[in-house]
Amino acid sequence: MRFRLLFVGFLIALIGWTAAPANTRLADKLVVNKSKRELLLYKGQTVIRTYRVALGRDPVGPKRREGDGKTPEGTYTISAKYAQSAYHMALHISYPSPVDRERARREGVAPGGDILIHGLPNGRGWLGAAHRWMDWTQGCVAVTNEEMEEIWRLVAVGTPIQINP
Repeated sequence: MRFRLLFVGFLIALIGWTAAPANTRLADKLVVNKSKRELLLYKGQTVIRTYRVALGRDPVGPKRREGDGKTPEGTYTISAKYAQSAYHMALHISYPSPVDRERARREGVAPGGDILIHGLPNGRGWLGAAHRWMDWTQGCVAVTNEEMEEIWRLVAVGTPIQINP
């Protein structure tokens, strides 16, 4: 009996190990290149996934204040995972940073927040890749629902994200 339990445990571990190549288990860095409308997932120096994205409705330039429709620029982290939201899954980006907050304070504006990588609005998954025909978010990074499910599996809370112009 003990041997069977060990053998079953070994098989479960083996199946889990072989389910995906080791280099795609978890990304250790994300990069968004706003001008190219792309999200890259890295493992070490290797790009393991590339996604085309939609951004905030006014994406050129860094986010300066709440409601400006811009996607932030800078270095942040994935600070939370939301299985339930107004969108098909979401990863929260740690914007605003202390620097962003201080800049907004100096300018007398609210910095905004709730910047996410997310799928499509609930009930709108049928849009698929067509959502990328225009930038439509409030400052977030949007992908298809299928892509969001893959990103969800590959990205852990605490993963750094660099958002470039």
